Amino acid sequence: MPKVKTKSSAKKRFSVTASGKIKHKKAFKNHILTKKSKDRKNRLGQMGYVCKADMGRVKEMLVL
Repeated sequence: MPKVKTKSSAKKRFSVTASGKIKHKKAFKNHILTKKSKDRKNRLGQMGYVCKADMGRVKEMLVL
């Protein structure tokens, strides 16, 4: 049976922590930033974690 390849798009977007959680960058911080508040942009700059409901799908893409 051949090796299962990791999805390249997922490899670029997600990273796994030592405890097994999966981190991702938050959306909506690329353009049209003038109308967003300073606090909101600061929160969007921080990393987020994949929720439990999506964890299985992301792990499947990352072949964990």
